[in-house]
Amino acid sequence: MKKILYFIKKETVLSIAVVLAVISVFFVVPDREYISYIDFRTLAILFCLMSIVAGLRNIDVFDKLAERLLSKVHGIGGVTVILVCLCFFMSMFITNDVSLITFVPFAIIIMKKLNPDTDSKWMLKVIVMQTIAANLGSMLTPLGNPQNLYLYGKAGIGIAEFLKIMLPYTVCAFALLMAWIGLASMVRKRKLSHDGKTEIKQNKGLDSAEDKASTKRQKDSLGASGSKWERKDAEWIEKFTAYLILFVISLLAVSHILPYGVPFALVFLYLLLRDRKILTQVDYSLLCIFIALFIFIGNLGRIPAFSQLLSDILTGREVVTSVIASQVMSNVPAAILLSGFTDHIRELVIGTNLGGLGTLIASMASLISFKYVAKEDRSFRGRYFLEFTVANVIFLFIMMILYRLLS
Repeated sequence: MKKILYFIKKETVLSIAVVLAVISVFFVVPDREYISYIDFRTLAILFCLMSIVAGLRNIDVFDKLAERLLSKVHGIGGVTVILVCLCFFMSMFITNDVSLITFVPFAIIIMKKLNPDTDSKWMLKVIVMQTIAANLGSMLTPLGNPQNLYLYGKAGIGIAEFLKIMLPYTVCAFALLMAWIGLASMVRKRKLSHDGKTEIKQNKGLDSAEDKASTKRQKDSLGASGSKWERKDAEWIEKFTAYLILFVISLLAVSHILPYGVPFALVFLYLLLRDRKILTQVDYSLLCIFIALFIFIGNLGRIPAFSQLLSDILTGREVVTSVIASQVMSNVPAAILLSGFTDHIRELVIGTNLGGLGTLIASMASLISFKYVAKEDRSFRGRYFLEFTVANVIFLFIMMILYRLLS
């Protein structure tokens, strides 16, 4: 019983999805149509992308990229911008959850080494901005998050058209992030100056005394962690090249240029022969969530009363409904559920992406950051939750205004 409860606590979304699928079976007896519920293309490409990203993470590609970029800046302000931008832009290609898994722990280490006297409030602000950046950056591309990949395939549009849908929101999101960082940095410097902890330099273009003093610690910490990168042996080069090629092949499948079976077969074969441990690092629970929800939605669609009710609720309110639904069930299940009862997929793309803002569970990726914060210091949880909620509500409010203006 303890193991079951632990599993439910750890995989809450999967557990709920499975229960819903099982309940729906009592209303629609299993038959041959069940197989048509499953979107094998989405599952196959999602498996490929998760495997490739796990392989690249395993050879520290993203850590090295972060180290190189951080070595070009000094001061807490510059480091903050890089850490947030890493989550924002990398999430477009490696998904929002992988960005946070990679760069939030990295940010905690860097912020602590950069300046041991840096207050915890600033570190929490950085993590909140990283989380928002990952959720907003990932909305631009079909690769950015699972619901985008699914909805992109369902919409039957090209990548250029998909990018066009989300580009205005992405540009606005980036501007908001930079403005937020600038405002928070300004407030912080004034507070430190007022408290007598540092002195604001008057020379144009120079950082604060505190930021300047921390540069050496930053370089030392980055240099120490990057020593393993001096050894680029044949195995590293082989894996990097192989995963890069597999990523390009997967992109061709996403673009409908290649059948999805081609990258799936190549990725699975390569992992089986050359990097078998990556097979244990794939998020199979996410794949199972998709399958369970496919069954649940497929069965609901065959129950006229439920199908008509959901269609009536959605009609003309796709964006607002998907934003609200995301707040209570997260945006991935919301996208899969609502897509079965409307043909306005573009509106669902906008709604479920913007719906990733808001509550802590609006995007399941946000829970990753929360877990890292709680692991660092359990006393941070309340402060982080408040900071996260306030920032997300503000961002969501502004993005919804933008939606109204564009529509």
